[in-house]
Amino acid sequence: MTDRSAPDDILDGRPDDAAYRRGVVSLLGLLAVGELLGFERLATDAAAAPRLSDRAALQALAATEQAHFALLQERLVALGADVEATMTRYLPAFEEFHRRTAPSDWLEGLVKAYVGDAIARDFLREVSGSVGPSTRELVLRALEDAGHADFVIARVRAAVEADHRVAGRLALWGRRLVGEALSQAQHVAAEDDELTELLAGTPERPGTDLVALSSMFTRLTEAHTRRMAALGLSA
Repeated sequence: MTDRSAPDDILDGRPDDAAYRRGVVSLLGLLAVGELLGFERLATDAAAAPRLSDRAALQALAATEQAHFALLQERLVALGADVEATMTRYLPAFEEFHRRTAPSDWLEGLVKAYVGDAIARDFLREVSGSVGPSTRELVLRALEDAGHADFVIARVRAAVEADHRVAGRLALWGRRLVGEALSQAQHVAAEDDELTELLAGTPERPGTDLVALSSMFTRLTEAHTRRMAALGLSA
């Protein structure tokens, strides 16, 4: 379904703000790449699942990621963006993260899908604070969990209870994931001109200063610690 909203609506009442348009397109393109690759990874994880019920659950989660991607693609088209070019700009950052964090087994794959994705999602939620209500609503809708966290927590906790030696290995894996994820998020926040401009804002549209940006990454780290505890692992 094509997004038929008027430009004034999909640009949060700022259709003549070129910098804002660029920032919104960049944010949605970044999120779209994440959703598309998330779908691919969940589909791959489903094929490696030890039980058919796990395979079915992951396939359902993958379908949700695909639906989220479709929503973002529609909005990008409505904004007149070149969807392929916009997404391709962010592909190297995701590919580098996945290259450096290839899981060695099913459990590491689950923790990565939970911890790594969660950091990226938290980062995008934080960035969405710099956009207007229409865009923020779309971003938050695309970031909905849809039960992924509950699935991973249950499987990882069961594995740890069955073999306590698993906990130490997965805790180390979680620390590696958070380091790599935060590194990529910082790189994108600092190096992408459109997102930087969106975060910095203008006199008419106040943005995020360096102190607030530092606080944002502190909150990302704290959220990671809580998620590791939910898995029964030390951060």
